[in-house]
Amino acid sequence: MTFLSKSVAQTQAIGAALAGQLRPNDVLVLLGDMGAGKSEFTRGLARGLGVTGYVTSPTFTIMQLHDSGRLPLYHFDWYRLESVEELYELSMEEYLQGGGVAVIEWPSRAEEALPESYLAIALEPVGDDGRRISLTPVGGFRALDEQALLAALERKELIP
Repeated sequence: MTFLSKSVAQTQAIGAALAGQLRPNDVLVLLGDMGAGKSEFTRGLARGLGVTGYVTSPTFTIMQLHDSGRLPLYHFDWYRLESVEELYELSMEEYLQGGGVAVIEWPSRAEEALPESYLAIALEPVGDDGRRISLTPVGGFRALDEQALLAALERKELIP
C-alpha cells in the first residue's frame, strides 16, 4: 500500500492513521535517507497512539521510550550503532516483546537484530515537501485493514 504525502502534516497524519491499527509487539521498520521524513512519520504515529509530549529522534540515545499513550512506543535509531551488541546490552529483545510498538530507524546498521516479522515503511522524498510512503508487511506480519486506513485518511481529508 502506497500513499503520497504533500506536506509534513500529511506525513504525520498517515502515521497517526496507521497507529489505530497497531497492536502490542508490532515492529515498524522505517526505511529512507536523511531527511526522508522518518521522524515526522514517527511523530504522527506517536500522536495517533495518544503519546503526549514532543517526540524527538533518539539519534544519540539509540532508544527513547514514550509510555503515555494507548501502547508504549519504543523509538529506536540505529544510525550511530557501533555494533549489534549495543542493542543486546540495551535489552532490545525485551522492548520488542514488551507489549508496545517498536519503531526502528536505520535498520541496515544491524539487520541481524531485526525480528522475523515487521512492517517495512519506506519514505521517499518527492519534490520539495512531498513523500511517497509505502507500507509492506514482511515475514508473518499481519495484513493491514486497507479500507480502515483509507477511511481514517479520508476523514482527515488526505488523498492516498
